[in-house]
Amino acid sequence: MNTFHQSRLHRFAACALVFACAFAPSWITAENNLPSLGDTERESLSPVLERKLGEEIMLGIRRDPAYLDDGPVLEYLDRFGNSLVSAYPGARGEANYEYNFFAVRDSALNAFALPGGFIAVHSGLVIAAQSESELASVVAHEIGHVAQRHIARGLGQQKQDSLIPLASLLLAVLASRAGGDASLAVLQGAQGLAIQRQLSFSRDLEREADRVGFQILRDAQFDTSGMVAFFSRLQSGARGFNDTAPSFFRSHPLTTERIADIQGRVREERYKQRVDSLDFHLVRARLRVLQDSSAKGLTDAAEFFENQILQRNKLITAGAKYGLAFIALQRGEFAKARSLLQEVQNGVADGDQNSLIASLGLEIKLAPGQPNEVVQKVVQDAQAAHRKFPLSRSISQQVADALIVAGRSAEASVYLRDQLQLYRQEPKLHQQLAQTYALQGKLALQHMALAESYVLLGSTTAALEQLSLARRAGDASFHDQSVIDARENELKARRKEELKEARR
Repeated sequence: MNTFHQSRLHRFAACALVFACAFAPSWITAENNLPSLGDTERESLSPVLERKLGEEIMLGIRRDPAYLDDGPVLEYLDRFGNSLVSAYPGARGEANYEYNFFAVRDSALNAFALPGGFIAVHSGLVIAAQSESELASVVAHEIGHVAQRHIARGLGQQKQDSLIPLASLLLAVLASRAGGDASLAVLQGAQGLAIQRQLSFSRDLEREADRVGFQILRDAQFDTSGMVAFFSRLQSGARGFNDTAPSFFRSHPLTTERIADIQGRVREERYKQRVDSLDFHLVRARLRVLQDSSAKGLTDAAEFFENQILQRNKLITAGAKYGLAFIALQRGEFAKARSLLQEVQNGVADGDQNSLIASLGLEIKLAPGQPNEVVQKVVQDAQAAHRKFPLSRSISQQVADALIVAGRSAEASVYLRDQLQLYRQEPKLHQQLAQTYALQGKLALQHMALAESYVLLGSTTAALEQLSLARRAGDASFHDQSVIDARENELKARRKEELKEARR
């Protein structure tokens, strides 16, 4: 990732913390009692509005190049994160909102929570975690911030009608390109320094998130000492740093007292050994490749994986060979990629029951330049994988890709319309549907599908442009025109509201 995009994401992570930190409450209750929100705080920032605020911010994040829109990674984080959420009954709150976990392509050791249950994990954090329990300790800590509604409590005294413009301002800063860094000077100059001092969660809130995170780790059957190990390593690595300290250290102030408190809790628990999952090793390898896909990055990653194989640990070797197979795919070495992936599958007991391995196998078969016999068989292979892993969103999307590659665009359209009945909020499904319509020469339907993808990506203006193109397409039926008119009126009203909020 280039320096410009990396710095923008660093600034965004800092900006996101303003919501939680600028008004840190001083009334955290005693050590073992987690506070309940009073009526004032509940009325000032409802869970519904908190979720809406998070969704507004996520629209900007998903447009950023550093957002890792990678199916296997998102699936792992979703399963992993929600398994931790399930271990803490109160995590979903009174609104019962869903948690969404996503990855940011960034080497910094960091994770951050947004309003409404959105939690980001930097690729560098996953790569640096030496066990799945260490990764769980950071994710559980962020869940603790959300579960205790630290952001809502920090903003509890502000009026609701000021929050959406605040999110819009944050997104304007994130999306600013034309003005260069001048538009971000508020985070760099003297005023920026004053704001930066307010960015960190208060130590009281950090201790509270530690307590919730520890409880989640324990109840989810992870090794609770992983929290001590990872936090201690972060603290050790940050010694001697000032402004260059790791991002997680700066935004989540670690203290000797906090680590000692966690150590005391660990000593009170019976030791639980937790074996890392195969998925953990595969995703770490995948993220190492995705973090830097330049020629040098791939060479460095390949050297790292080759050294890992020398450790002769079954799971570590599986992850390393998976990484080498992924690198071979990036380089167009398909035969080598298939051979390495077969070694991964043969080397672990449940290799043929792993969706990440199956998904990479399909990626290889779907890559451009495959021989005709592979192309003709890819639909059968994708459908077989989908039957074996029906809950895998990445594999379900690969079924559509396989139908398209095999020239069966009409079948792909039917399949995708069925998928959209279940997952209407996935932009990629609408984009795939648009592709199938384009291949069939159905221009109006193509532009209508693209409009829906733009709506989900937060670009109302682009969506309206697509609807305009759909109306002018020569093949728009009377029913299509009616749908276009209704959707256009709805989006124009939404755009008008967006402009009104931006002027507040």
